[in-house]
Amino acid sequence: MLLFGTLGIEACASDLVGHVYVQTNETQNRIMHFGRNADGQLKLLESIPTGGAGSGVFKPISGQKSAPNTFEGAGSVILAESNTLLFTTNGGDNSVTSFRVGPDGKLTVIDRQPTGDPVIGRSGTAKSLAYRPQSRTLYVLHAFGPDHLRSYTVAEDGKLKLRPERASVNTATKTDRVSTQAVLSPDGRFLLVDILFDARPAVNPDGSPNLVVANAPDPDGLVIFPVRDNGALGEASFANAGGAGPFYIAFLNRRRDTFLNGFAVGDGVLVSRINGEGRVTDGPLAPIDTALGKPSELCWLQVASDDSLVLATNFGYGTVSTYRLEEGRLSLLQDPANDAIPGDGTFRAVNGLVSSGPSDSWLTPDDQYFYQIFGNAQVLISYHLNKTSGRLTEIGRNPIPYNSTQGLAGF
Repeated sequence: MLLFGTLGIEACASDLVGHVYVQTNETQNRIMHFGRNADGQLKLLESIPTGGAGSGVFKPISGQKSAPNTFEGAGSVILAESNTLLFTTNGGDNSVTSFRVGPDGKLTVIDRQPTGDPVIGRSGTAKSLAYRPQSRTLYVLHAFGPDHLRSYTVAEDGKLKLRPERASVNTATKTDRVSTQAVLSPDGRFLLVDILFDARPAVNPDGSPNLVVANAPDPDGLVIFPVRDNGALGEASFANAGGAGPFYIAFLNRRRDTFLNGFAVGDGVLVSRINGEGRVTDGPLAPIDTALGKPSELCWLQVASDDSLVLATNFGYGTVSTYRLEEGRLSLLQDPANDAIPGDGTFRAVNGLVSSGPSDSWLTPDDQYFYQIFGNAQVLISYHLNKTSGRLTEIGRNPIPYNSTQGLAGF
């Protein structure tokens, strides 16, 4: 089928204003490379094998045979070094692939290296990436530990060398925590990790999920690692994330000490600040409307270039909500900002609702266009964003693999 084969460029480079990349996370993992036109429309240009394995439709965290958001995480595809390098996780075999990004956006595989964590069972759980240019260090986060974090040194040619260091987000009493995302502070001094569950998900006798949600009530759902000059991580500290089930961290563009956190069970977003010693203070949680059922599984966030607007993806509802951010305070703008996208009817979220399972998203640097994965609907949807109203207007759709697709990055 053409969609999943290696494709040639279908549009002239002069027609394109940017590029968007998504990993299929299929058992033979690929990066789908889309060209972006000035009107926000996407065209699939090529589909390049990573050389590694994804988890496919299987969800290793929950053990579901087929479900969207298979990683339960974010940041599995990232760009670095002024958009000349692209990195992606291969969650199925716990490896990372590096690509060279050409002037025309085309990808060339450079290297693939294991994370050093053995795969136990049907799939690995390598999920989130963060790159520190000061020391050319690439961090890879796994859902399961004990070695949640491993790292590579990235050579100038993009090749990866696994470093010996390893780190855990477990505590003395919580020895099987499930992490979602790793994010570096803009100055590269701290690595922040959100914890979704304090224990691996299980199933109750009646078939309902048994979830031990992090930061509820113990205020330790945010893990902060100091970063040394050479990229090595210091001893972790454990902080109050500010809500239940912290999932996604996004630093503001104009305030380097300020970040947002989205809460899968807390059903909202809050503003936090980190000082020079790595201590975090939290503002109040700004919830969305949860009349449809709890939790909403609000997870992924995108921030406008001027920090005035925040887009939050609700996995359980199949929608996106928008917030206004003024003087460090969040207020709901559109809830939801788009029409709910139906899936194929086979997947239910934790709240029991049939959901299309939206996951990763990306906002263009000019704040005009927003792209959202809907895994259970097999579609990547393009939206025009009205920054004044916060409303999203659908402008296009591109097919993507069923349930497995994860990760969005672009320029």
